[in-house]
Amino acid sequence: MDIQHLKYFVAVANEGSFTKAADKMFVSQPTISKMVKGLEEELAVVLFERNGRTIKLTDVGERIYNQSQNIIDSFANLTDEINQLKLLQTGTIQLGMPPMVGASFFPAVIYAFRKKYPRVKIEIIEDGARALEEKVKKGMIDIGVSVLPMNSEHFDYIPFACENLKVVVPINHHLSQKETVRLQELANESFILYRKDFTLHERIIVECVRSGFQPKIAYESAQWDFISEMVATGLGVALLPESICKRIDGKLQTIPLIEPAIPWDLAMIWRKEHYLSFAAREWVAFCSEWFKEGLEESFGEEIDDSK
Repeated sequence: MDIQHLKYFVAVANEGSFTKAADKMFVSQPTISKMVKGLEEELAVVLFERNGRTIKLTDVGERIYNQSQNIIDSFANLTDEINQLKLLQTGTIQLGMPPMVGASFFPAVIYAFRKKYPRVKIEIIEDGARALEEKVKKGMIDIGVSVLPMNSEHFDYIPFACENLKVVVPINHHLSQKETVRLQELANESFILYRKDFTLHERIIVECVRSGFQPKIAYESAQWDFISEMVATGLGVALLPESICKRIDGKLQTIPLIEPAIPWDLAMIWRKEHYLSFAAREWVAFCSEWFKEGLEESFGEEIDDSK
């Protein structure tokens, strides 16, 4: 039994005639008779009482007719909902991003996407990159933002930003007038870092150790503006991405970091070889085009869309 069997059966019941039902369904009369006969044999019941050219539903036929009509209506509603999802007339995207990333890169693209697909809802979940990777891996969210490089065994991804970290100090700091700062010059400074669930936390510590010292961590926070305010009051120095530094006010000085430069390359990630909803797939494609021009300028080459 399939939905077509039920549609033919309901059509015969509604029209009171196999011939009229066949005309309405645009099939031959023998075809619709065969379908109804097959349904009777499968259910082991008689659906119609036949009296010459007159037919009417049996008692069991009446019950099956009512249920069939409900099934056909439900199937039509389901088909309509699927079509709406395919056409992106509805849907939900769960998008995870670190707090420092959202304000710098996503308001404009979210606005443009919602303007094109106003009925698609975007749920934003804020967390550190490490935590977001785990949530994507477990299927708790559709798409996350992570810092490259990362384990590509579990994720597909598209890069969307290529930056370096800068040194952030108060304007009266002894390093504030330098054009560049080597990481080793910060060996005696107190650091204000992002929390441990942020990728930058470990990356900065690793690079400091490679430069010959263990950083002295004074404070940790999840908010870049709080970090910058603590730096402004003289509680320590910070290393922040270029896009964040552009938003810092005149109480602070931002200086390029060298020897080594610490990259902050970002990508949107999703689970490899797992289902991605129509809305989430369109979001990935939309963002890929949105960020592509800026990426080509940053990397100095055409971006491979196959990732």
